[in-house]
Amino acid sequence: MADQKPTVDPEVPFAKRIDPNKEDLTRDEFYFIRQVELAQWKKKSQQLRGRNIATGLAIGAIVMGIYGYTFYSVKQEKIMDELDEEAKVARMRGAKTGAN
Repeated sequence: MADQKPTVDPEVPFAKRIDPNKEDLTRDEFYFIRQVELAQWKKKSQQLRGRNIATGLAIGAIVMGIYGYTFYSVKQEKIMDELDEEAKVARMRGAKTGAN
């Protein structure tokens, strides 16, 4: 079943690519071509819009994740505060000399 090829009727004309500038087309044929192109463009634009929205949301999520992680890590960074406290305590306990 899967390896059966569809039968092609040789009497049925196959769509061929034409150049509208070289072919003599009627106004109705130009109108029909324009309508088909417009329908294809609308279909593609809907697909692209969906992809663009998904891409934008993904990039926004990454940016917000980095932003949140930065605030989280800076909030936890208490090493400098601890060193300042230790230095203050060491100065207070240290010997008082004329140089201090």
